[in-house]
Amino acid sequence: MSTPYPFTAVVGMDDLRLGLLLNAVSPAVGGVLVRGEKGTAKSTAVRALSALLPGVPVVSGCRFSCDPGAPDPACPDGPHESTDGVVRDARMVELPVGASEDRLVGALDIERALADGVKAFEPGLLADAHRGILYVDEVNLLHDHLVDLLLDAAAMGASYVEREGVSVRHAARFLLVGTMNPEEGELRPQLLDRFGLTVEVAASRDPDQRVEVVRRRLAYDDDPAGFAARWAGEEAGLRARIVAARALLPSVRLGDPALRQIAATCAAFEVDGMRADIVMARTATALAAWAGRSDVTADDVRQAALLALPHRRRRNPFDAPGLDEDKLDDTLKESAGDDDGSGNDDGDDDGGPDGGGGGGLPPQRDGDGGPADTPQQQEPSADGSYTPAQQQTGGGGPAAPGSAAEQPAAKAAEPFRTRMLSVPGLGDGAAGRRSRARTEHGRTTGSRRPQGALSRLHLAATVQAAAPHQRARGRSGRGLVVRRDDLRQATREGREGNLVLFVVDASGSMAARQRMSAVKGAVLSLLLDAYQRRDKVGLVTFRGKDAEIALPPTSSVDAAAARLDTLPTGGRTPVAAGLLKAHEVLRVERMRDPSRRPLLVVVTDGRATGGPDPVALAARAARLHEAEGVASVVVDCEAGPVRLGLAGELAQRLGGTAVTLDELRAESITGLVKDVVRDAQSSSTRRAA
Repeated sequence: MSTPYPFTAVVGMDDLRLGLLLNAVSPAVGGVLVRGEKGTAKSTAVRALSALLPGVPVVSGCRFSCDPGAPDPACPDGPHESTDGVVRDARMVELPVGASEDRLVGALDIERALADGVKAFEPGLLADAHRGILYVDEVNLLHDHLVDLLLDAAAMGASYVEREGVSVRHAARFLLVGTMNPEEGELRPQLLDRFGLTVEVAASRDPDQRVEVVRRRLAYDDDPAGFAARWAGEEAGLRARIVAARALLPSVRLGDPALRQIAATCAAFEVDGMRADIVMARTATALAAWAGRSDVTADDVRQAALLALPHRRRRNPFDAPGLDEDKLDDTLKESAGDDDGSGNDDGDDDGGPDGGGGGGLPPQRDGDGGPADTPQQQEPSADGSYTPAQQQTGGGGPAAPGSAAEQPAAKAAEPFRTRMLSVPGLGDGAAGRRSRARTEHGRTTGSRRPQGALSRLHLAATVQAAAPHQRARGRSGRGLVVRRDDLRQATREGREGNLVLFVVDASGSMAARQRMSAVKGAVLSLLLDAYQRRDKVGLVTFRGKDAEIALPPTSSVDAAAARLDTLPTGGRTPVAAGLLKAHEVLRVERMRDPSRRPLLVVVTDGRATGGPDPVALAARAARLHEAEGVASVVVDCEAGPVRLGLAGELAQRLGGTAVTLDELRAESITGLVKDVVRDAQSSSTRRAA
């Protein structure tokens, strides 16, 4: 087994370390979500945490980690007549993004259950993580059906496995820790709210700190065991402090003044529900215990708000997470009145074991293993939060030589609810909420012989297959004699996520401020729809003499919205270039992910200009997409009393359908999906002929 990187050797990342340590002190806080750019030691710190946790007493031989002092009466391995216990190390169980449902919740042998009446259950990751840590790297990429199972287990503290009337239940209480890169997509709100705390991490811009990070990493890679040995003292000290804080936690007092500040803060930031209030109360109590105090102070409440509220005040997928600290301070002062309830207004140290404030993190040391001259403890800075894509410019860059003057970026109009656009036919892509597909979840449409392990039994088809052979198999009594050849797998139909590729006209003909604002509002609305339907999105823009990929296909609609926000306009209208660039993007994505079907959304007025015969060039480029059966929708942005209908002609050549900006609204276009399907089917008929 490889030697883990020591937790105390992580440089900086104060908020990350504090969030993890608070959960180690009080698992009731509810876990932590770590958001940040790649290469910022997110996974390293999380994996190092398990080595700090105290040992866990379990019933000897129990696969479900029952507590000897209070064994689960419904444990599948029970009842436990003997409560002799053993102490094992705390587990950190990692859930891979591509894990199957059976790997997560456990597998039930349906064949033995039907033939022998035996509940043969193989525990899954939820059972392994009981009373430990369940870690999900890239949690934002987790499939929806696994997210649903995690939500159920987190809400009930138990996991239920049911297969055709045969069910197994076991306890599943765990500390949920997730890491994610926001550039790759956001989490579903339901799962986001299940994380007690959230922290933002970003690579330090301080050269000295970056040097120290590299020095320690190289030392660890050269000799992991020796490096860990040099930090063993700090690790033991931090482990002892966690044990002491856990012992102190039940005696920490959360007074009415602090409770009032918590309630006022959650109300001021308009968070949904009451979970935020409860998490803040538990976090503030854990902060006090971690600092070695028996009373919760106003500083504890403030720190708890900074950790527990940023991800809960997010109102839509394009809101940047974070908290207005000035508003927070004003709210705390107003709710405190004359008495802030802190009991610690004199600025002295908070009484923690190491005399430090702000959670009392262990001091950092230099690369040789000796203590650093100054602790690297610091208050969370406002610029420490990660702001993906918003710091980048996107969409076109400088105007092409010879093009019309570039217009400044127009602000997007208010987004609206759009009608659903879907890809015709039946796909096999990743689970989502857009187009029809063969999936593991959904309504049962038929049966087939299982290929590999049976995961979804079609009971009626299985009985029908076994029934003719009962006499030959010597059946006696009421039981059905079932052989493996009789088993039938249920085939199901659900929804898949698609690749929605936007091709946006940013030329001079779109440059009228009000018009471009409406166009951006429409694209923003479609991006919001793509977020809700779990699609990947990409953005191609064209203007001047060429087209460019403003955003390669990604699961992050936030990044697409940020590129759209800074999209300038001006120049000619090279429609053909935009369609050819889109064709190249789809060709590459088809090789990367052949099961994810594309939906091409072209946003233009269709007025192709520039070069010899631009309309004919656009028509030829459109026929490339039609020949490959790409489902297409053209959003017609033409305005004014005189309309040329060029966008409609482009849609015909793409084999798709055209809608105006007004028709794109959900309340305005009854039957748009039928039109998309009908046009695609007509195109297929023409190709076959």
